[in-house]
Amino acid sequence: MRTIVITGGTHGIGKALALQYLGRGDQVIAIGSNPARGEALLAEAGRRGVFLPVDLTSAAHTIRLGGELRARYPRIDALVLGAFRYETVRQETAEGLERTFALYVMSRFLLAEELRPALEQAPRPVVVNLCGTGGRGGRLHWDDLQLRARYRPTVATMQGARANDLLGVAFSEAHPGTPVRYVLHNPVFVDTGLAEPFRPPKRAAVQIAVKLFAAPVDRAIEPVVARIDTPPEATLSAFRGRRTVDVTGPAFDPAAARRLTGVLREMARPGGGAAVSLTGDRQP
Repeated sequence: MRTIVITGGTHGIGKALALQYLGRGDQVIAIGSNPARGEALLAEAGRRGVFLPVDLTSAAHTIRLGGELRARYPRIDALVLGAFRYETVRQETAEGLERTFALYVMSRFLLAEELRPALEQAPRPVVVNLCGTGGRGGRLHWDDLQLRARYRPTVATMQGARANDLLGVAFSEAHPGTPVRYVLHNPVFVDTGLAEPFRPPKRAAVQIAVKLFAAPVDRAIEPVVARIDTPPEATLSAFRGRRTVDVTGPAFDPAAARRLTGVLREMARPGGGAAVSLTGDRQP
């Protein structure tokens, strides 16, 4: 029996993965911010699995979660980073971070670092980061990562996608001897309730696009399941759907990756936004 931690585990791809592995008899810990969705997942799964309600937009809560999971589950076989929300208007967390950045970038960086010791106890450990890898748009706004002056939902989302490419590079570079395989996976266009954040009439337009073009969740999880069941040999790999993405191009610049994780570590220090653990405050 494997132990699998899934953020965003009560909805969309995360929920489908949780049910898939619970059906196989594995131990699944689903992380989400909506207790009603967590209860619905447990009900559908016949009360199997564990749901932990955590606000991952809080770096402090994410760090605390990492410590609690390490203590409770000394061996974790897979970490799936899937929590995401499309924010139509700019919102700031209590720690002063733009919410998309906090959830899509900071929480993923922190949780992979916090759970690495437990992952390294597994025979074939893997981190699967569900993100926008392989896309051509977006960039990091180094002078304004919190997008105070130029917020647009798509700008925040695409900045997060490019940042996640760098998180994969940073993880593999910082831990060259680790057995943990880091997989960036872009599921592309999937029917996961994408229309929910929008107001009419835009919601109706998005619903039509989803109905016409989006892949069903049960099909979208197939390549993700394959990466979890048989992690790639390379420390870092990336996929857009079933297509392999080159991880040596400009989007995967090691210098930019080091710069980003340096910024994230500084943000997570006491006085910088949250109390930090990072299991000993290791430097990248």
